[in-house]
Amino acid sequence: MAAYPRWHTASEQGPRERNADAVSAYAAAGARGITFALADGVGDDPGAGRAAQVAAAAAARTPVESGPVKAILAAQQAVHRLGGTGDAVLVVAMPFAGGYRIAWVGDARAYSWDGSMIHKLTRDHTMAEYFRSRHQPYSPRMEHLVTTSVRTTRPEEIGTTETPSGGLLLTSDGVHKVLTPATIDEILADPARGASALVATAIALGGRDNATALFVEAPDVAALVTERFPAAA
Repeated sequence: MAAYPRWHTASEQGPRERNADAVSAYAAAGARGITFALADGVGDDPGAGRAAQVAAAAAARTPVESGPVKAILAAQQAVHRLGGTGDAVLVVAMPFAGGYRIAWVGDARAYSWDGSMIHKLTRDHTMAEYFRSRHQPYSPRMEHLVTTSVRTTRPEEIGTTETPSGGLLLTSDGVHKVLTPATIDEILADPARGASALVATAIALGGRDNATALFVEAPDVAALVTERFPAAA
């Protein structure tokens, strides 16, 4: 039986009328690990929430051998089948030997976690990031204007990366646009607090959006060595 990492997730509505964030996790039979997906609905309406739920579920259930880009495209197909105009941003992390392959659209983020610090893996697909990377001026509002989304993205626009780290954090912007990296590190130093403390702290510090986090604890290396090479009787 596969030994899966410890992980937990949390989400709060905040001052919005509804929670349009969603998470999904799925381990297919025989898979080496769990595929994780976090989606953030675009807007504050039922269509946004439904799009996020459908996108996260479709992405997480995409076969690992297909890869995370195919997971984003599977989410896109699922959102299109819904009809309407509901949309979401999305980040997907698929396991491979020793780490995760990641794909994303919009400003949902993935970080690696080495047991003491987070390291940002994704780059926001926003107007602010577009101009910032070109050393051009931008307004604070542009931080919230995404340039890609599940419904609208083309395959070549999907961001991709990978990490050899077994520790992982996925967040919606209601978390990472409120908490500094140092604050996140401090919270995750106690893994038991994990996702719930990140979300609660973001709301307590005045977050005005839904706040969602999915935290996969860093593997216990000593335990893995013991499992692979058990002590002699």
